[in-house]
Parts: sequence; C-alpha cells; structure tokens
Amino acid sequence: MKTVIHATAGTLALVIIATFLASTVIAELCLDYRAISVVKTAIFYGVFLLVPLMAITGGSGFALAANRSGGLVERKKARMRIIGANGVLVMLPAAVFLYFRANAGSFDGQFYVVQIVELAGGILQLYLLTLNFRDGRRMTEKKRLLATRNAA
Repeated sequence: MKTVIHATAGTLALVIIATFLASTVIAELCLDYRAISVVKTAIFYGVFLLVPLMAITGGSGFALAANRSGGLVERKKARMRIIGANGVLVMLPAAVFLYFRANAGSFDGQFYVVQIVELAGGILQLYLLTLNFRDGRRMTEKKRLLATRNAA
C-alpha cells in the first residue's frame, strides 16, 4: 500500500508541476496580463495541494527505503533533499510573490526576474522528480514483472 501511495502522490506532484510550468509559459508567451494573473492565482492555490503531495511522496519514499540501500535509493534520497530545499526556498516564495504582484498588476522587472527564477526552479523540480520516477520504476520492475506473470 505504501508503494501505491508513494507512486500516486509522486505522479500527481509531477503532473501538477508540469501543468504549472506549461500554464506559465503559455500565459507569458501567448496571452495577456489578465491571463497571467489567473495562472499565478491558480498556482498560488495549487501549492496548497502540491505541498502535501510532496510531503506524502517524500515521507512514503523514506519509509519505503528504510531497510534498503544502494545506488538508486541513495540517489533518490539526495534528489528529494534538493527537491525539498528548492520547493521551500525558491518555489514557494516565488509563487507567493508572483501571485501578489500579478494581482496588483505589477508586471515589472522584479516580476519577470522572479518569474525566470520560478521557471528555472520548476524545471529543476520537474527534472529531478522525473529522475526519481524513473528510478522508482527501476526499483519495482521485478515486483511488477512477478505480479504480471502471476496474474496471467
């Protein structure tokens, strides 16, 4: 059950981050300031879903890895530390700042500097979570193959 919770929470977090990034890029490149404000508002409120999903992903991952060691486990743990720090120190403050600035109509240099930082942090999150997703699939590959053979 822990594996299902971990995989579900991690996948949802990955999808949410990808949605945040895609929405931001589309709004910035193709839409008007009102749309950018709507996207920043959605991201601000979406963080209230993303943060618990990331906590569930990290907590369940550390629980699943409690009795395991090795290269994949250690790499996933190291990535989660970076993901957590990036989320708390970069992504969350950027989302709050951009939400307030966009809703105040302040699309100035500061807004765009923080927007670039948020995009870079989001790309890093997406990349690291994708690597963890890949490594998690590798770690459970034998278990999935056995389950498939037993079901047949």
